Amino acid sequence: MTHNIIFDVPAPIEMYDASHAAVREVVGEDDIGLVVHIARETDAGFEIVEIWRSKEAFESFYLEIWPKAAAKIPGAEGMEPPPGREFDVRGLIIAGNDDLYV
Repeated sequence: MTHNIIFDVPAPIEMYDASHAAVREVVGEDDIGLVVHIARETDAGFEIVEIWRSKEAFESFYLEIWPKAAAKIPGAEGMEPPPGREFDVRGLIIAGNDDLYV
């Protein structure tokens, strides 16, 4: 069962850009269980929508990988992600990947 979450982050979009680059640097090409990650700028900052293969993969990322990435972002050391809102996925198709249908 997937784990699906939305974060509303009241920070400038540049913080997202720095966070995204730092996570990519820490993760590299490793499969961390993330199926979909979408980010967009909002009037209040930015929003992130994620679909993970499991809640365990999500928790592992935020306990093990996120602190390493946050340490690379000036001003973000020790920063915790804001509370997220879980949601149900009624349908998900990722083209060319038959094992990722929900």
